Amino acid sequence: MAEKHETNNETTSSSASEHASGEVLLVVDAAAERSYRRKLDAYLLPMLSVMYLFNAIDRSNLGNAKTDHMDVDLNFRANQYSSLILLFYVPFGLLDLPLSLLTKRFSGKTMLPVLMLGFGSMATLQTAAKSFGGMLALRLILASFEAGFYCSVVFYLTLFYTRAELSFRIAIFFGSALLAAAFSGLISFGVFQINDPKIHGWQFLFMIEGLATVLCAVFAYFWLPARPETAWFLTAREREAATARTLRDGSRKVNTKLNLREAFATWRSWQFVLWCIICFTYPVAFSTTSNFLPQIVARLGFSVVKTNLWTVAPNCVGSVVLLCFAKSSDYFRERAFHIIGALTLSLIGMIILAGIDVLNNKGIAYFACFLMAGGAYVPSVLVHSWLNNNDLDESSRAARTGFLVGLGNLAGIISGATFRVEYAPKYLPTLAATSACNVISILAVLTMSIWMRRENAKKNKEQGRVLRAQDVDTALLQDGEKSPDWRYFV
Repeated sequence: MAEKHETNNETTSSSASEHASGEVLLVVDAAAERSYRRKLDAYLLPMLSVMYLFNAIDRSNLGNAKTDHMDVDLNFRANQYSSLILLFYVPFGLLDLPLSLLTKRFSGKTMLPVLMLGFGSMATLQTAAKSFGGMLALRLILASFEAGFYCSVVFYLTLFYTRAELSFRIAIFFGSALLAAAFSGLISFGVFQINDPKIHGWQFLFMIEGLATVLCAVFAYFWLPARPETAWFLTAREREAATARTLRDGSRKVNTKLNLREAFATWRSWQFVLWCIICFTYPVAFSTTSNFLPQIVARLGFSVVKTNLWTVAPNCVGSVVLLCFAKSSDYFRERAFHIIGALTLSLIGMIILAGIDVLNNKGIAYFACFLMAGGAYVPSVLVHSWLNNNDLDESSRAARTGFLVGLGNLAGIISGATFRVEYAPKYLPTLAATSACNVISILAVLTMSIWMRRENAKKNKEQGRVLRAQDVDTALLQDGEKSPDWRYFV
């Protein structure tokens, strides 16, 4: 790098050259950039994926435990199982924002292992629950630790990857949650065949998965770097390339301190309200699919063991579909229509389940489960990639991601509240509410996309030139959306 200017410990520019259209483009050492990206994919991404695998297992294994009659062993009454799921989402949604801001303040290196240690410990202690009240207390504390994990990792990844790389990497990380459902199903398949006169199969399940989470948390603390500039696995050249990359296509400044004024600066705009609508509606399909897929499959009339085994395939297919959508979205630098396509896919699956006699059409019903899993998970990756692609301030990204992920987590209440025993076996209210949320989300995403495209076209017409988001270095956009050369990443 030719030069580096630093003001108040905030890096704002690097070596530069003139582009033909007049913009200044940062020069990045190509070889160092390739090496840097390979090391991130080899050292950082797998660790985060394994951590999220355990996060998802500890959160969603309640459905597997129920298939082993946990609710009977703990003397649950009426809708107490649904209440257990519903109340989980209260702290799970309310604590995302403060925990995300703490991640910005203290770094992912510190916060992510601490959160993991917390929810791993609570998952293990579920083994000792003797009643609904005891299990509820443990689930609420577990939810408090799990709350900030996903949003914190999304923010954490924006510090390392560029806008054009972000979606696929979040998909790889997030895809481990889908594999978690499959993995937990396989573990359940084996564990539930253990015959012990004193310990139930679901207790073995919580114990094994919880202790593995705790061990992973300890290891992660020594493995994760705080920022690219301090990563133990990078060379000096790669660290310089990391800074230049981020200023070229990621942030307007790097290595900034938490600034609460900047964090909430964009919350007064009407676009933020539209983001809230999108982020409150799309996750309902995810919650319905992830929490109740074992129960949906159980409606097909299979045994406990086969029910857990048959949940594996839809989740594996969902993982593949997620990666394909994310890779395509990054390649074409397009988010909105990929999100709409995924929401439509899961919507079709739910309409099929609502419209058929499941017991007399098992093959069609099982196919609908694949459609639900294939479409329900994609928006969780692409929506937050899209949101962060259009936010160049680190503090703002931490706050918005935390709040909007939390809002989406609260939306899980809709799924939990409508999935009641009296609605079995079709669960029409659940499917109807989830389908309605998908439709609202599709309309909101379409509105946001049309507005962004029109704003880009308007600026291009006024300036007499065609610019795209990738044509201007983010380091030059110090005024954000008010900068003359700003173009929305659509």
